[in-house]
Amino acid sequence: MDYTELLIEADSNHLITKEKPLKSCDGRIKGNRIAIKDTLTTTEKKCVLAEELGHYYTSVGNILNQNNVQNRKQEQKARLWSYNRLIGLNGIINSYRHGCHSLAEMAEYLEVTQEFLAESIQKYRSKYGVFTTLDNYIIYFEPNLAVIEML
Repeated sequence: MDYTELLIEADSNHLITKEKPLKSCDGRIKGNRIAIKDTLTTTEKKCVLAEELGHYYTSVGNILNQNNVQNRKQEQKARLWSYNRLIGLNGIINSYRHGCHSLAEMAEYLEVTQEFLAESIQKYRSKYGVFTTLDNYIIYFEPNLAVIEML
């Protein structure tokens, strides 16, 4: 999924997305308006827009105060939504099948930033533990990311 496809998804949900000179953050959603920092690369904009869509689908109200436990939970839910949308366990497996051997190669293949990929892997590690299985693959998160195809 690329940035344009996410823009189309936002539009189909009657969300107005604008690229603007934001100072304090890379993206923000308020009501039916999404603002994306205009100086970001297209890949960065894609990751930010995915998270803002995650807020649209999973969050309620103003969650800017991250000292509130419920707001932090909503933030994490939106981020997980964006990780699953742009990467997911299938993306990790597809990266392996494509021959990616480093986070940089995976990020390039998945068209996400390395930071976004690293955060998603950390989130999957906290969700699944040491490893998880999908189809005929085992994805290890510890001690390092590894994918093994079961025969």
